[in-house]
Amino acid sequence: MKATKSSWDAGRFLQTLTYFEVIPVLNWFQRLFQSSTAPQATMTTSPSTANTVLVVGATGGVGKRVVQQLRDRGYPVRALVRDLERGKTMLGDDVGIIDADITIPETLTPTVVQDIRAVICCTGPRVQPKEGDTPDRSKYYQGIKFYLPEVVGDTPESIDYQGIKNLLHAIATPLKAAQSHEKILFDFTNSPLPTPHPPLSDLWGALDDVVMGGVSASTMQQIDNAALFTGNVSTDNSGGFASVRSRNLEPALNLSGYGGIQLRVKGDGQRYKFLLRSDAKWDSIAYSHSFDTKAGEWMDVQIPFNTLIPAFRAKTLSDAAPLNASRICSLQLMLSKFEYDGDLNPHFTPGSFALELQTIRAYGRPTLPQFVLVSSAGVTRIDRPGINLDEEPPAVRMNDQLGGILTWKRRGEEAVRESGIPYTIVRPCALTEAAGGKQLTLEQGDNLRGAISRDDVAAICIHAIEQPQACNVTFEVNATASDRAVHWTTLFDSLAPDS
Repeated sequence: MKATKSSWDAGRFLQTLTYFEVIPVLNWFQRLFQSSTAPQATMTTSPSTANTVLVVGATGGVGKRVVQQLRDRGYPVRALVRDLERGKTMLGDDVGIIDADITIPETLTPTVVQDIRAVICCTGPRVQPKEGDTPDRSKYYQGIKFYLPEVVGDTPESIDYQGIKNLLHAIATPLKAAQSHEKILFDFTNSPLPTPHPPLSDLWGALDDVVMGGVSASTMQQIDNAALFTGNVSTDNSGGFASVRSRNLEPALNLSGYGGIQLRVKGDGQRYKFLLRSDAKWDSIAYSHSFDTKAGEWMDVQIPFNTLIPAFRAKTLSDAAPLNASRICSLQLMLSKFEYDGDLNPHFTPGSFALELQTIRAYGRPTLPQFVLVSSAGVTRIDRPGINLDEEPPAVRMNDQLGGILTWKRRGEEAVRESGIPYTIVRPCALTEAAGGKQLTLEQGDNLRGAISRDDVAAICIHAIEQPQACNVTFEVNATASDRAVHWTTLFDSLAPDS
């Protein structure tokens, strides 16, 4: 007798495409007619402040670029400024701006440093041409022209040394609290909940084999002390998988520096898959891990990032790039009759299934820099025996005339190293307004000369807080005229930690 083909649900197919915004116009209509009083899901990602970066000197040449690039990478930013109105005008309304001054310790209140994960310090004394100076009698290089300079306002000692000490004292406790080696991404244990339980539909939706013509069905629902991934898997119509997937996370999760994901689950004895995507496209490469469950037993499943299998529709991709852990766009749980490349799941039974999930967390975070200080090349040359000042940049030649600007930057560096806070000290060569994206040279020993754009310095500061190799190092940096993609994951590999 000829087998009867199961009925395919076209409506559920369109519902899936609408939910994941594959067809944006359908999603627009859905939102238009959706009640504003609909219950909201109770599970959310970690609070946005958990990854906040405090930028000090946020309206300066490097600081404002750091703020912009942090925003571009999805970081929540808090900007410390001394002129609130100027800060709002320069940085915009979507940046947390706080009026404080590192030279006045009492302004560095708990509100300034609450929930920060890192500090990028770009502050420095204000240097400007002396009154009446003209280009034809100029002697000081400022990126484009030479001008005879002077320090105005607070002294280098008050900003680059005492101010840095004040800042380090204020941030020591909150940064220590942020040194946790794990990060909870989703916590489904917040019970009790009202009855009936509100759906998790604002973030997690079913993605079943209906998109391939199958008839399997699943759901993600809140139960007491967990989320439940459950449903029915059918192999009819050549189907055989059910899954729940998050909508694209905004901003994407930045898990660079972590070792992997840990799930706290209770299953039914079947083999499930967990998938991550670093591309926001609907049908993109997924990085997959299969794990077995024990029926009725809670277990912790560790999923190292470096063991994830890149796959496209269950076909492995040998030439795919590794997962970009700094941009996790979506997460997915799946039960499938297929393993990879046509092989069958050895622990799969069609029919009903149930997987309880309590938490999803990132684990194994190594020590990362928490304080990035923008200093200056030349800080150790000012009193180096036998140095030829004619070959040195103006700041070295004019250190005394500028109130010991490099002397106090060096003292500030020493305070950072003695603080016990994991750090990176960046010593840029002459700063310019040129476009970034150039080939970079990093050296240690304070002998490097040349120039570098403020854009590139800002990029270095941001990537430093994501790389364990940048922890507790001091280096000088310049840039060539050549455009070249920077390999940020290996840029700091050659640097030796400070003794």
